[in-house]
Amino acid sequence: MLTGDRAEPAREVATVLGLDEVYAQQSPADKVAAVRAERNRAGTVMVGDGVNDAPALASATVGVAMGARGATASSEAADIVLTTDRLDRLADAMDIARWSRRIAVQSAVVGMTLSLLAMVIAALGWLTPAAGALLQEGIDVAVILNALRALRGNPAVAVELPADTEKMLRRFAAEHDELRDTVESLRDAADQLTAGADAAALRSLIRAHALPTDRILPHEHAEETQLYPALARPLGSGEATATMSRTHAEIQRLSDRIGTHVALAQASNGIRPDQVDDLLACLYGLYTLLRLHFLQEEETYFTLAEDEAMDPTRGDLEQGAPKSPRQ
Repeated sequence: MLTGDRAEPAREVATVLGLDEVYAQQSPADKVAAVRAERNRAGTVMVGDGVNDAPALASATVGVAMGARGATASSEAADIVLTTDRLDRLADAMDIARWSRRIAVQSAVVGMTLSLLAMVIAALGWLTPAAGALLQEGIDVAVILNALRALRGNPAVAVELPADTEKMLRRFAAEHDELRDTVESLRDAADQLTAGADAAALRSLIRAHALPTDRILPHEHAEETQLYPALARPLGSGEATATMSRTHAEIQRLSDRIGTHVALAQASNGIRPDQVDDLLACLYGLYTLLRLHFLQEEETYFTLAEDEAMDPTRGDLEQGAPKSPRQ
């Protein structure tokens, strides 16, 4: 990851996502140098969205711009533009590119082979000019129809979910909708603490700590024991959910730290000054981590099901609904 942000938040994001390397406080020139160094070793894909990313996108083997809210400069410099700000769409773009290239090569080879065969037959006098022209038109139509298969997507990468797994995804998606607004209490508690470590801040802290203890952690434990094992087979490996499992461990760690501070504050009849900095880091950190984690799960796993299936206001899933192609 190359970022212009400070090193501390960059390392935290890298830890959550399981990244191999992270370079913080990077200028546009630094990003270009890093991309060129990677390109000297192997083909390199660079993904970015800002003006500062445009030179690096142009230097990469393949530049990918996040185009929904990204800068025009980065979109102009990139080879691929993702029209939504979702990184998982890059995997979809790769699937589409491979599938389209395969069909294009297949259509070209088959079309030229049939045309050559028709010319040989015509040269031997077994095919009249009028019949040859009609045959060539038929070959062209067949090739075009074959090429249109690219619009359907590669069936080999479609994820077939059992009905009970889709229902489970819908249930956890509904829980996300319920928890998303309550997560704001963590930030509210941090804001209250910033205003002053008084009795009101302690009450806000206690309420905020009840959220992960009573709701978030049971939700994450249920995902770990029910949802992730159910997704392992459709996704081809349990490693597909390993990053989310690491995030669960970090959520547990931050929740435990907040709980320790709550116990110390209650024993001291107030939040001590030496607790404030670490409490702010825990509260803001847990708030940010949960928002990121929810978004990752929704984009990576919940989109495996049809949009209608993820609507909590609907009844049971319709049997035989088509599955979204994901990898």
